[in-house]
Amino acid sequence: MQIKQMISSKPLQFTESVIREMTRLALRHDAVNLSQGFPDFPAPWEVKQAAIQAINDERNQYEITWGSKNLRNAIAEIAKLLTGFDIDPEKEVTVCCGSTESMIASLLATINPDDEVIVFEPYYENYGPDAILSGAGRRYVKLRPPGWSFDHKELERAFNRNTKAIIINTPNNPTGKVFQRDELELIANLCQRWNCLAITDEIYDHILYDGTEHVRIMTLEGMRDRTITINSLSKTFSVTGWRVGYVIASPELTNAIRKVHDFLTVGAAAPLQEAGALALRLSDEYYRTLSAQYAKRRDLLLKMLTESGFRCYKPRGAYYIMTDIRDFGFSNDVEFTQYLIKEIGVAAVPGSSFYCNPKDGEQQLRFCFCKKDETLEEAGRRLQKLKQRQ
Repeated sequence: MQIKQMISSKPLQFTESVIREMTRLALRHDAVNLSQGFPDFPAPWEVKQAAIQAINDERNQYEITWGSKNLRNAIAEIAKLLTGFDIDPEKEVTVCCGSTESMIASLLATINPDDEVIVFEPYYENYGPDAILSGAGRRYVKLRPPGWSFDHKELERAFNRNTKAIIINTPNNPTGKVFQRDELELIANLCQRWNCLAITDEIYDHILYDGTEHVRIMTLEGMRDRTITINSLSKTFSVTGWRVGYVIASPELTNAIRKVHDFLTVGAAAPLQEAGALALRLSDEYYRTLSAQYAKRRDLLLKMLTESGFRCYKPRGAYYIMTDIRDFGFSNDVEFTQYLIKEIGVAAVPGSSFYCNPKDGEQQLRFCFCKKDETLEEAGRRLQKLKQRQ
């Protein structure tokens, strides 16, 4: 039997996650891991205690497929505060296994053959494979440094009669860009002109710097029912391993997303959903402190990277820093990343993994700063060795 003939053409179109491969290499070479975006500091104590209590209270069996009532109510409550809209937790909220499943469930629920999705690049690496797995054609629109702006005409040309959706990640991974109101208004106008959806990944919505405002495209005129909003507990509450995310969408869209979600994963972990309900009801002070602490970490890593010879693009949100590496003289990002991990002892992510055409990112690296000060300072000490190359 020819095994290769048994394999679908879909996985042949993409690689395994480069980000998660960097974590494996970091572990193998005892490198400081500034590649994968998971915190190395504790989650909030009260959130962890809520999970423990739920387990002890025997909340250990299936919840309703689309999420526990308590968590869906909490999601609707915070959505009301953030958007001003009354969200129906019975008809407009779906709890999924992280934002990762939320995205693929949303695409599978809305994409038909010959449909296309528009993706801004550099993009979070899952979006490309997600489009392939859902059968969507892809059109890419460039975000250009240093401000990661896009050409409005290029975006307009990307829309056509086959466009079903545009994926927006704001605050953005990997660039730290936060889409501005005028940019989102343009996107909203194009979505309405071409009768397509905005699928917005807002997982970093509470991690903002320098007074930057997070505008939710759902709140713009005409976008309430054509926006699919994706979020998660992972980044805001430092529980990336819990895999509890959610989707907010109109009843018709939610009905389709729930069907797909049901047969993808059945449901997210029941006790962790109860802890999530408590987390979402934490005071505003929690969110203010979150951003303030990340701002300090951002500034610390920016300083260390700059002193080590990187050209840095200062992020306005999320917890990543994109850098230009051309001053180091390596032929490409993959070669430099291997050198950093094996010889310097610091792991980052090759920029090429965030682009459709790898050459577009071959002189870029992404670092994350969702780490303890001691972790960042140790990375800074190791990066000082790079000065010897310049």
